[in-house]
Amino acid sequence: MSQALTLFSGFLENEYMREVFGSDFFKTRYLKKHIRDFFIILLGSTLISLAVKYVLDPSGLDTGGVSGLAIVIKKLSGLYLNRPIPLWLSNLLLNTPIFLIALKVDGIKSIIRTGLGFSLMTLELALMPEYSLISDNLFLTSLYGGVLFGLGTGILLLARSTTGGTDMLGNSLSHIFRHIPVGMLIQLLDGSIVLVGLLAFSLENTLYAFLSVYVMGKVIDKVVDNGKKAKIALIISRECDAISKDILIDMDRGVTSLSGVGEYSRKPRKIICCVCSKKDVPQIKDIVREHDRRAFFIVGNVSEAMGEGFIEHWT
Repeated sequence: MSQALTLFSGFLENEYMREVFGSDFFKTRYLKKHIRDFFIILLGSTLISLAVKYVLDPSGLDTGGVSGLAIVIKKLSGLYLNRPIPLWLSNLLLNTPIFLIALKVDGIKSIIRTGLGFSLMTLELALMPEYSLISDNLFLTSLYGGVLFGLGTGILLLARSTTGGTDMLGNSLSHIFRHIPVGMLIQLLDGSIVLVGLLAFSLENTLYAFLSVYVMGKVIDKVVDNGKKAKIALIISRECDAISKDILIDMDRGVTSLSGVGEYSRKPRKIICCVCSKKDVPQIKDIVREHDRRAFFIVGNVSEAMGEGFIEHWT
């Protein structure tokens, strides 16, 4: 037993494995992180598998991507060959050339997490028993499928992974079609696959599939951006000191003073900058109104705020 462990340890420590995974991969703290990421990827891929096998496929909703194309292939093969091709097999056959292209273009280190997500999803689609969770209402089914698929995809993205498919293909094609943004390439691929669904499903199903895709996108954004969005307030006033003091003491929010010059008057102005949550904005307005009703007050959106008081652990 000890000899086997020694051989395995030596295998992990060789130069090839270090080149693939990184020199710090097998250090204790990094190993714990990768184990945690594995379970996150497992959760995300499981949610996607549940959405595809138990909601989207039984209801005939082609939501784009390789999984959507697998649903179309299963339906068409059942109609014309009397032998439906399983979802897991289509997923495997369609993703394999995409992974080979990505491997050549991006290298193994950049696709190893996605490879894990794709492998887990393929395995789950093969092992999960046949069952249906859909209702008779296509509208509700498209919502349920979109939420479940979007939640799984968002979780995978947090672990820097996907299940392959059009996301990976779009990224690889961007090296060839440099004049087309990656996001547009992915949208074109997904949209084309949804339209292909018209060959197997009705126009009504296709329209509901677009609704499901929309819900997926919203859920993915919500999961990925959760806790990161904020507001930024810029205040130009003659009472900046008093306003700053109240924000600091009464609200316990950080304030930064910037120096500016009014181009019309050419007079120096102090500008208060405060990054805060959405619920803090009304209180800041009250403080500014109390001290200076003629203050210039700007509120903008912050897509991501990192640091004390927001997301304090960088990822």
